[in-house]
Amino acid sequence: MLRIAICAPSTPLTSEDAARVSALAEAEFPGLSLHFHPQCFASSGHFAGPDDMRCEAFVECANDPGFDAVWFARGGYGAVRIAEDALGLLAPEAERKTYLGYSDAGTLLGGLYRGRIGRQVHAPMPGDIRRDGGEEAVRRTLAFLCGDHSGLEPAPDQHPVAAFNLMTLAMLCGTPLMPGLAGHVVMVEEVSECLYAVDRLFFHVTAHLGGAAGLRLGRISQVPENDRPFGQDAEEIARFWCDRHAIPFLGRADIGHDAANRIVPFGLA
Repeated sequence: MLRIAICAPSTPLTSEDAARVSALAEAEFPGLSLHFHPQCFASSGHFAGPDDMRCEAFVECANDPGFDAVWFARGGYGAVRIAEDALGLLAPEAERKTYLGYSDAGTLLGGLYRGRIGRQVHAPMPGDIRRDGGEEAVRRTLAFLCGDHSGLEPAPDQHPVAAFNLMTLAMLCGTPLMPGLAGHVVMVEEVSECLYAVDRLFFHVTAHLGGAAGLRLGRISQVPENDRPFGQDAEEIARFWCDRHAIPFLGRADIGHDAANRIVPFGLA
């Protein structure tokens, strides 16, 4: 029996969403046991509890030898406020775990990957249960935890990979949480940003991806209308900045802020 701890480093989960995820797991994945930390349901302004509560919950889940994996409940914003403190409190038990999530959770995934602490996986989260087709997204992660790799985004055998939300990766660049991505194929996706903002993010990110083996573009979704057209679509933007920094553009990736978001384990396939 694999025991999965769930905590919320950013924004809270509802008890109704947790109940739906638990029911799905119990019905279809008898080899898994999900444990929602009470902190998942806390609320303090924007966050799932104050910074110290979110930090303590993550560290408790990561350091508990009774858990095999830590699954981040939702994205939003907040993990960056606790990440450096939390990583400094991790014990050897944390090195034996798998950590799963995406979006703002990429802050912790990046820091863990930099520190070579456990195994990091870009994957759907419990909070995705409320999306259209959300049960399938959650099912994809639960199946992966049980050893089913059919939900993985194909990755090259010869290069390690990593996947991030574009804004999250941009905020990591130049900080102590930024992992070294030289030699990696980096996949990025974004949601709810104007195309000029996507261009600005690529300007910053590509300047920090020297030596990358390539970049793959996930979905840039729910793009707001600006007062004037930008003049380039998301792929043209990505190609422009990859060309500027001599980063090979390797096409599209099936990741994004939606129920079709596929799984990307960090590192070598």
